[in-house]
Amino acid sequence: MPENESAREPARRPGGRTARVRHRILEAAAELIARHGIGGLRYDQVAELAGVNKTSVYRNWPDRTTLVADALTSFSADAAPLHDTGDIDADLVDFLEALATALSSPQGRALLNVVGAAHDDPGLRAVVDEAFAQRLAALRRRLEAAMESGQLPEVDCRLLVEMLSGPVHGLVSRGAREFTRADAQRITAIVLAGVRATAAHDGAPVADEHGGEDRRAGPR
Repeated sequence: MPENESAREPARRPGGRTARVRHRILEAAAELIARHGIGGLRYDQVAELAGVNKTSVYRNWPDRTTLVADALTSFSADAAPLHDTGDIDADLVDFLEALATALSSPQGRALLNVVGAAHDDPGLRAVVDEAFAQRLAALRRRLEAAMESGQLPEVDCRLLVEMLSGPVHGLVSRGAREFTRADAQRITAIVLAGVRATAAHDGAPVADEHGGEDRRAGPR
């Protein structure tokens, strides 16, 4: 096989060497951001921690802003995935529980501090906004699938994610007690009940307990 074809092969295989290298780089970048903040992120340190050549970092992320945004997104996606078991309520409970665990970890708390500092820095704000947009795009795919199956009414995905994750951030940041699965269940139940009740009041089809649509719902 010609050398140039061999060099391109990993990029064509999901989960191949190229994907593993990218994942190690993003993990290393997230850890260094947690340690030193975004301003202290250096490509040579990322490469050393990831165990790769520095050119691999530059080749994949010639733009430092993109590396930071991808690293923040990768951390949140790995730590708190939103799976699709076919039951959106249960999936969101699992998601919130995983999110709380991630935010409670030393790395999660450090990254939260970085995100908090972005309020006073337009440059950092743009990076954090980009990371949130990437994360929201991944979550939206699951939420839209639930809408298509009738488990959720049409809803603003960004608003729904903020309503669900806001209480988690609040409870974890206060640190008064451990976030529990019961907390995740209550938050999910209250938020989704509100979403469904609002849709019913507006006359939109609402999912019944089996995930089908109850078209009789509407203003009383």
